[in-house]
Amino acid sequence: MPNYTSSILSVLIAPSAATPKITPILLLDPDAMEAHLASLNSIERAQLASQQFTVKPGSQAMLLNADGQLESMLCVFAGSPLYALAKLSASLAPGDYQLVQSDSDLTALALGFALGSYQFTRYKPKAQITTARLVITDPKTLARAQALTHAVASARDWVNTPTEDLGPEHLSQLAQKIAQKYSGSFSEVVGDSLLDARFPAIHAVGRASHRDPRLIELSFGSAEDPLVVLVGKGVCFDTGGLDMKASDGMALMKKDMGGAAVALALTELILQTGLKIRLKLLLPAVENAIGPNAYRPGEVIATRAGISVEIGNTDAEGRVVLGDSLVYACESAPELLMDFATLTGAARIALGPDLPALFCNNEKLAADYLRAGEQTTDRLWRMPLWRPYLSYLKSNIADLANAGPSKMAGCISAALYLERFVREGTVWSHVDVYSWNDGERPGRPAGGEAQGLRAVFQMLKTRYPKS
Repeated sequence: MPNYTSSILSVLIAPSAATPKITPILLLDPDAMEAHLASLNSIERAQLASQQFTVKPGSQAMLLNADGQLESMLCVFAGSPLYALAKLSASLAPGDYQLVQSDSDLTALALGFALGSYQFTRYKPKAQITTARLVITDPKTLARAQALTHAVASARDWVNTPTEDLGPEHLSQLAQKIAQKYSGSFSEVVGDSLLDARFPAIHAVGRASHRDPRLIELSFGSAEDPLVVLVGKGVCFDTGGLDMKASDGMALMKKDMGGAAVALALTELILQTGLKIRLKLLLPAVENAIGPNAYRPGEVIATRAGISVEIGNTDAEGRVVLGDSLVYACESAPELLMDFATLTGAARIALGPDLPALFCNNEKLAADYLRAGEQTTDRLWRMPLWRPYLSYLKSNIADLANAGPSKMAGCISAALYLERFVREGTVWSHVDVYSWNDGERPGRPAGGEAQGLRAVFQMLKTRYPKS
């Protein structure tokens, strides 16, 4: 697949002889901006007045020199620095800029600046992209900001790509490239081989598609380091199966591999930054299609765990493919198991589109996860593993149903389904994400989103120092 992130990575640069003219950006909170304005001369204050500049978050203005050339930029922000520069960067004329007099996290500011320039242009070959560039003098800050930008932009690109160009086989190709780049091992189990390898639930969901279902596996690191396993739901398109979605529900289902996109982007980010862990990535990649051999409502399917599952709804397929993957992950006895999935509409009804639902069976991990979300402006909300709700998944003819008649607590019952496939004693988290921006906001254009990516990376950095 083409690399769409190259243009956004060029937004963040180191100073060089090729950047002789650098325009300073003064970024201040409202209180500090008031004091700064008092220090300006009458000509500068007149320029601000002509631009109707006000001291409120999001306001920005230009100051010109005596020759009418851009001398500096003013920008007001409050709260998190992440998106403080996103609106500004999108509106700046092409050129090189540098932050001055800011006490905020420069890595977060740089990431926000870059994300303000994000566009998905694969299907717009004639699109002209001219962007402002941010000059960063500290090499470590530049490297961190570029790595985060690459991860977020990659995940967005993959979610935005329609299924004809990002099916299960394309996810496999992306994973192979990352394995080759970072000297890891790659393997996959494809098609009917899933049955021989004891992944019957993944096969059941994906068997009706003209594209073979598969379980993709990447491994990196040394045996003496703690093992972390990431699992990402890779349903590259979800019709709902025979319990078919309505057209409005199906319209965005290219994004149903958002969990896989986050897990894959996170994998590369971890490898780039050298966290001292042994890392395994599992991507169950399928299309939930309609066909003569599609799995059916009422069918009882086998699973790797030996748990029989009655299919109450073929549109509850994500938990089915994740179940086999979680069992396989636990066979390696990981110190930490984490999954990411666009699993339920119920999570969106409960928390809206911006707030992923976090489920976790370990109090310390949950607290660290939530703290990291606050630190990175990538917030999550913890939901309970309320085990009495397992009654919603009761089957009269099998060990478990993948869905029941009740519409109550849908995201909780889905998480409880997954928990049945996690070995007792394994530290595990599950994040139910939307992976999409419905509207346009600075730094967050309509389309694919890498929800939870920065939070989990921050948490892992704290938990596992670099080698």
